[in-house]
Amino acid sequence: MQLKPFLLDMWLDAYEHDIEFNLAASEGPRWTLNEILSLASEEERQRFLNHKLGYSRPAGAEGLRAAIADMQDVNVDSVQVVTGASEALVILMWMAAEPGANVVLPQPGYPPFSALPESLRIETRYYALRKENDFRIDLDEIKQLVDRNTKLILVNSPHNPTGGTISDAELNSLHEFTASRAIQLISDEVYHPIYHGQTTRSASRLPHATVIHDFSKAFPLAGVRTGWMIEHDPKRREFYWNARTIFSISNNTAGEMLAEIAMRHRNIVLGKTQETATRNLRHLASFMSEHRETIGWIPPRGGTTTFPWLVSGENSRAFCQAAAEQGILLAPGDCWDAPSHFRLGFAAMTDKFPGALDRLGEFVKSWSATNMTEA
Repeated sequence: MQLKPFLLDMWLDAYEHDIEFNLAASEGPRWTLNEILSLASEEERQRFLNHKLGYSRPAGAEGLRAAIADMQDVNVDSVQVVTGASEALVILMWMAAEPGANVVLPQPGYPPFSALPESLRIETRYYALRKENDFRIDLDEIKQLVDRNTKLILVNSPHNPTGGTISDAELNSLHEFTASRAIQLISDEVYHPIYHGQTTRSASRLPHATVIHDFSKAFPLAGVRTGWMIEHDPKRREFYWNARTIFSISNNTAGEMLAEIAMRHRNIVLGKTQETATRNLRHLASFMSEHRETIGWIPPRGGTTTFPWLVSGENSRAFCQAAAEQGILLAPGDCWDAPSHFRLGFAAMTDKFPGALDRLGEFVKSWSATNMTEA
């Protein structure tokens, strides 16, 4: 069993810890421990500071599950807490790993989407999110990839890295299709509910859909390493629970308590992400208009990332490498098998974002001038 290199995290780890302007970050503005605790009551703060560092329950702390169920408008029994959406993906791909099985995934997509099934020797089939189609899904293309050995179809909305979204009508149609064929429909919603225009509803409303979400993106608290699954099928929940006890036993109790505070005050936490993303996206739109001869883009409809491309069509890695040398971190598109593209995150920084775009603009002009001279 082999895992292919995680090129995205290799790139980020090489640069993000010392970079001046991190425009590769995919989450919202980060919170400190003190800021999260300031949202809590005195009783909650004392409970956090004095709780015993033992095991949590495999399904997750009862208070956290109840808070998640309230957000997702589901019964608490439908909530399985996991160690981030990453563990949810491991569990789901492990469940799909039967002889001859195949899974249907987005391209481009978060790299572990494909790395996990490939490592388990599951056939991977891809539907494309194309810039020519504004990074929208093609339902007919997805349906044509399916056969009797298809175990799951995964969608990601808002989508990383493009910022594309799936409409309620599209998701309803896909749900009807998968339910009629006993194919598991998985909706990765780690950027929900951050939208820039038409909002869409969570797939948790659909009886045969599985939702994965976490506290790393829209809830920008990656350090708590906590996520969740919404599952209406009791037999699948039994599998998740058992897999969870084998893989990680439980979350850390401190992380769950912080996650519960954030969830119970989600209007504030999500509101900060939405406000920052909305404000910075306006700056980014002006930037992209100014540099449209060098950089193409499709404005994101949701989430905190966008997936521009070099109009020249060249591989963006050299562009991103040179930008990093100027203190600006972008993520090269070859991390998603889309070499001319690059990912730009626009919600992690607050006050420094305009300055980051100014620096990036200077770099783009110098890059364009150099390329014109060489040509």
